[in-house]
Amino acid sequence: MTPAPPSFPRSRGSFPSTLGGSCECSHGLSSVMALGLRCFRLVHPVFCNSLAALTRPVLEVTLKTVNGRQYDRGQYVASAAVPVRHFATKKAKAKGKGQFQTRVNLNTALVEDIISLEEVDKEMKSVTEVLKDNFNKTVNIRTSPGSLDHITVVTADGKLALNQIGQITMKSPQLILVNMASFPECTAAAIKAIRESGMNLNPEVEGTLIRVPIPKVTREHREMLVKLAKQNTNKAKDSLRKVRTNAMNKLKKSKDKVSEDTIRLIEKQISQMADDTAAELDRHLAVKTKELLG
Repeated sequence: MTPAPPSFPRSRGSFPSTLGGSCECSHGLSSVMALGLRCFRLVHPVFCNSLAALTRPVLEVTLKTVNGRQYDRGQYVASAAVPVRHFATKKAKAKGKGQFQTRVNLNTALVEDIISLEEVDKEMKSVTEVLKDNFNKTVNIRTSPGSLDHITVVTADGKLALNQIGQITMKSPQLILVNMASFPECTAAAIKAIRESGMNLNPEVEGTLIRVPIPKVTREHREMLVKLAKQNTNKAKDSLRKVRTNAMNKLKKSKDKVSEDTIRLIEKQISQMADDTAAELDRHLAVKTKELLG
């Protein structure tokens, strides 16, 4: 017969089986871990999306579904709206300036009864021609007798051009003579006009003969001529504005006879012509400045 296994006394409070007790503890711990993992999977996406919403600029309220495993119902996160105002920089404004500007090209014959655009264009072009003529006569490194012709002398009989009251000759490349024998009473006025001409001239008088030494071509003289060129250009722009204003005033008289849309198109055409002429004046100034300064 096989002997029976020995029996051991069981102490009070001990488990019926050590192995069985361990299984029960392990089963309880596993349940807790599973529940914690399930909660973490639900909370983790919500936390991440909320943190991202706080750390980036949001322009509008967004409603997003939380990525991840969904069990009972969809999870959503709302991001608060943060107003953001963007300001354009000077560079951006300069870059965008002139864009989206529709040019007008009206048929002058169709608006001839309202205003003569050909006449306006002719007046504006004459402003450019006057500036070019002034540049050729007064803003030159090499002074010539013709450069004094435009000088206006205030006399008792009114304003007269210098070449009308005096005989202008070129004595040498460095000297111009103005003979005032025909109008000796205008000699002092002629000297004053030459000095105030802006050409950096310092005339000398011998009786009725005015000697005008030509200044040397120095850097200072070149810069003075550039300033004179700018002054002439500004005067030309003033004349251009007067032409534009006169055309606009003439156009206003026809507002009762013509539709507002037509008036608006003609105004835009005139402004466009003035802008083109002003740009041409600036181009002539740039060319002359480059010529003077080398």
